[in-house]
Amino acid sequence: MKQLVAFVYAVLAGISISIGGLVFLSSESRAVGAVMFSVGLFAVCTLGLGLFTGRVCYVFDNPPAYTAECLLIWLGNLGGAFLAGSAVRLTRLSAVAEKAQALSGTKLEDSPLSVFILAVFCNILIYLAVESYRNNPHQLGKYLGMLLGVSVFVLAGLEHCVANMFYFTAGGAWSLHALLYIGIMTVGNALGGVLFPLCRKLKAYSEGK
Repeated sequence: MKQLVAFVYAVLAGISISIGGLVFLSSESRAVGAVMFSVGLFAVCTLGLGLFTGRVCYVFDNPPAYTAECLLIWLGNLGGAFLAGSAVRLTRLSAVAEKAQALSGTKLEDSPLSVFILAVFCNILIYLAVESYRNNPHQLGKYLGMLLGVSVFVLAGLEHCVANMFYFTAGGAWSLHALLYIGIMTVGNALGGVLFPLCRKLKAYSEGK
């Protein structure tokens, strides 16, 4: 039952991030769209949903079973993004599907190394956004950190595996090549997510804490 709930919450997180992607693609201004994209992470954090890119940051703070839970969450995120992207293709928002197709093409024509590096940078920002929401003592700081982390990664064109699950679905871009690139993005996101936490642990260890 616990795993089923975790999966359902992961599906909802995938849908939430997809809504962020939808508003980004619908915005005439890239900057405005990047800021509005943060509604996805806002929903995830405030509703306690399961998002792979956020949860993976804390894999070394939890027992081994947590890693398996992260994989389950990834699958749920994929399911949610696929449902949302497929639903968008059934609506009047044909311009969004065209933008998603163009954006997907740009990503899939990139080199694997470039995609990996951009995914690492992306989840450094996601970690900062989530950690700010979790631990910033000031209410304004909690949400400002989240807003900045998300909008900066979107404006910079970094690679978020769950957002790209939505873009590839809405743009009709799925293939073995796309699946491989999602895998590369996932590994990059995971590495970027644990980079700062591991450095913090090393600092604490060196100080004898």
